[in-house]
Amino acid sequence: MAEPDLWRHMASAPKDGSRILVTIRPSEQGPAAVDLAYWSNGDQFGAEGWRASDSSPGRIIEYAEPELKCWMPMPSANLDRTSMPSPWEGEDARELDGSGI
Repeated sequence: MAEPDLWRHMASAPKDGSRILVTIRPSEQGPAAVDLAYWSNGDQFGAEGWRASDSSPGRIIEYAEPELKCWMPMPSANLDRTSMPSPWEGEDARELDGSGI
């Protein structure tokens, strides 16, 4: 499981097209989850906003800002670790970025 201090507020997420890990808030569609996403400036396939990295023309998966709880940079390559981190399940603002210490 990823350490809480690795997760950051979405407001600080890079909007340069780089891939990041995001925690998707739980909803009536399912429990919290982690996905690989990036910021798109918009194109003929969709509007500006967060997209799942497995989006493709005609099959864009977009996330609204309120759907995303927090983010973390992609972990460096580690051949012993092949699974995604667990979604951040803690409280929102106070515990992210180590501010709850």
